[in-house]
Amino acid sequence: MEQLLYKPAALSHTILTELMIPAYANFGGKIHGGIILSLMDKVAYVCAAKHAETYCVTASIDAVDFLQSVEVGDLVSLKASVNYVGRSSMVVGIRVESENLKKKTCKHTNTSYFTMVAKGDDDKPIQVPGLILETEEEIRRFMEAIKRKALKQGVQQEAKHIKTSITLQEAVQLVANERCKISSAFVPDNQ
Repeated sequence: MEQLLYKPAALSHTILTELMIPAYANFGGKIHGGIILSLMDKVAYVCAAKHAETYCVTASIDAVDFLQSVEVGDLVSLKASVNYVGRSSMVVGIRVESENLKKKTCKHTNTSYFTMVAKGDDDKPIQVPGLILETEEEIRRFMEAIKRKALKQGVQQEAKHIKTSITLQEAVQLVANERCKISSAFVPDNQ
């Protein structure tokens, strides 16, 4: 029988800091969201790999809300920690902060949760160490991850009951209060 190893959450804490250069800017002159997402994926990998001590892949990403823009010249710091572990998966919480050294300001720009899966040499999921929670904050994060997992499973269960095939008449009724119009070529004559 395999003995399960437990590791403190603190051992996985990872901070990635990068200077935002002009090549990262979008057409509006702000840092492109894809650059931030790429950095988030990178720090999630490092954090998960430190905990699992093996190769890890991104399985899913919870919503990524862009709270504030990031400017060229800012230092962006991504702070990551393993908040939850399953059998082969880990939830990595990431907080992104943007610092303007000239103005001496720091702002929170993103928070997200990446689910990472540990892989063995055969590319199959492998068991990861359990998590030792040493602070109230770590306990809170673990419990919030359980809550997000339950909500996600609840939504998936509800989605199974949603009718996926509807008639054109039902579609017209469903979108009646939305900001769209269905072309008159598709609307039944009795509407």
